[in-house]
Amino acid sequence: MMSGLDPSHIMQVGLGFFASKTLLSAVELELFTKLARQPMTGKEIAAALQLNPRAIPDLPDALVALKFLQREGDGPDARYSNTPESAFFLDRDSPGYIGGILEMANARLYRFWADLTEALKTGMPQNETKHSGEPMFTKLYADPARLEQFMNAMSGISAGNFKEFAQKFDFSTFKTLCDVGGATGQLSCMVAAAHPHMRCTSFDLPEVVPIATRKIQQAGLTDRVTAVGGNFFADPLPKADVITMGMILHDWNLETKKLLIRKAYDALPPGGAFVVIEALIDDARRENAFGLMMSLNMLIEFGDAFDYSGSDFADWCREVGFRDFRIIPLAGPSSAAVAYK
Repeated sequence: MMSGLDPSHIMQVGLGFFASKTLLSAVELELFTKLARQPMTGKEIAAALQLNPRAIPDLPDALVALKFLQREGDGPDARYSNTPESAFFLDRDSPGYIGGILEMANARLYRFWADLTEALKTGMPQNETKHSGEPMFTKLYADPARLEQFMNAMSGISAGNFKEFAQKFDFSTFKTLCDVGGATGQLSCMVAAAHPHMRCTSFDLPEVVPIATRKIQQAGLTDRVTAVGGNFFADPLPKADVITMGMILHDWNLETKKLLIRKAYDALPPGGAFVVIEALIDDARRENAFGLMMSLNMLIEFGDAFDYSGSDFADWCREVGFRDFRIIPLAGPSSAAVAYK
């Protein structure tokens, strides 16, 4: 072995699924929700989660080492509790809960990623479509429980980005917004809550409207946020000053991406803004590892779908007539790309 070379990064990434599955199983077992009520010993955790004694103390201690739990004391009488981050983001009863995306990762993506090598060789999806032949969204929307899980997952992964977008984007010259593929209405509600002059429409398939309507009612925003059912391929997009798509364009191939960009352009007035919120890949494709791996996830989910850079987005938008562009950094690896008509 060459002097000075360190294999630790290779080993950490290569066995990274150890840490991932430890966290995903803890979320599945609702460990963080149980610990939000009171600290527990290892024995109490095993009883509360119905674990085999062999799981203790390895599971909670691994989560301590991974910085997801805190521990007071040592040995059998040690008591475990949530960190501030896990208390806010991983307790199901917390308003900041983002565990929905982790629940979906555990139930779906974790197993599909085992077939990444096949996807790389064939260019074909490795999800439910692989076995049924049905498009992924057709299967998803046919199962109300799985659809709700997917909606919650999208809410979890998008919450921080949507909140920052609502704060950072200048809405002062706009009055209306339509969020295309709006899912639970989360983005529309966050914009309306932050900007009392805005009226927002959450546009998604009819099956999603009851879920979004319920969330809008819970937010107390029914006077300014409306859930509208429709198909963004078959129907014109609702007219608005701002058209948003949060994690929508990356679900499709280039031809379909350009179709949706054209439809957004047609729905906007002069001076209107088209905004996509994604884990945009950096233009040099060297830094945003999450964005690049999300693009691999699109290969696994859809085959010909892919993530893209801000410059890719600007090039496609320029083709249909958009004139000015800007990038707004959001939470973590994500950004908002804005094109003005």
